[in-house]
Amino acid sequence: MSNAAALLAVDGLTKSYGGVHAVRGVSFTLAAGEILALIGPNGAGKSTCFDMLNGQRKPDRGRVQLLGQDITGQPPRRVWRLGVGRTFQITATFPTMTVRENVQVALVSYANRIFNLWRSTPDFQRDEADRLLALVGVEGYAERPCGELAYGDLKRLELAIALANQPKLLLMDEPTAGMAPRDRIELMRLTARIAREQSIGVLFTEHDMDVVFEHADRILVLNRGTLIAEGSPEDVRRDPQVRAIYLGEGLVYDARHQEGAGA
Repeated sequence: MSNAAALLAVDGLTKSYGGVHAVRGVSFTLAAGEILALIGPNGAGKSTCFDMLNGQRKPDRGRVQLLGQDITGQPPRRVWRLGVGRTFQITATFPTMTVRENVQVALVSYANRIFNLWRSTPDFQRDEADRLLALVGVEGYAERPCGELAYGDLKRLELAIALANQPKLLLMDEPTAGMAPRDRIELMRLTARIAREQSIGVLFTEHDMDVVFEHADRILVLNRGTLIAEGSPEDVRRDPQVRAIYLGEGLVYDARHQEGAGA
């Protein structure tokens, strides 16, 4: 895919801390509606890469383009307003506010309104907030304090909040961390359906290889800051260098699981 045709185009992204190279010359593209996984061992540079994409860290070198527009080093709020949503490994919500109000806060921010948080939020874009809650399947909890939600439902709420800025690109940092296996499957199936229906490109990091291989269209593999493999789940699963890095971990388990299923 050419950079001109890509939703997201990353070229030569590099970041160092002193003598430590966190990310070295990483380049890739992502299409609208595509689900791309970024995997690697702990310390591989995944979080640093994410932080440079949404403006939390400025790269030493390289360029990030969203629909052909250079967003390299733009502050997070600017990147967010251009259509980049993000979810985090640890959810960030307001536990004493209702589920609906949590979404409304994001809608208020996207509308660039100056407001009193407690007085103005309950009446702002209530219908749109309810639409987003219904989209992720938690509309029945709209009036409940956010702090009362089960963890799986909290993750769904976080997805609704991330969709409040009508994103073209969604960055998801370990979206299923801490979730029960069934909730993991349901959340990623929901995300994949929404992404494809709305042509949202999704880039996600994940340690659960079952989640990665079931839902990713393509996979990027980082090791020590360097992109060492890229391709379809089948190509990455067979890559000798990737298998060596993950020896005894998810890829080997997945291969044995596949062999057992076919026996």
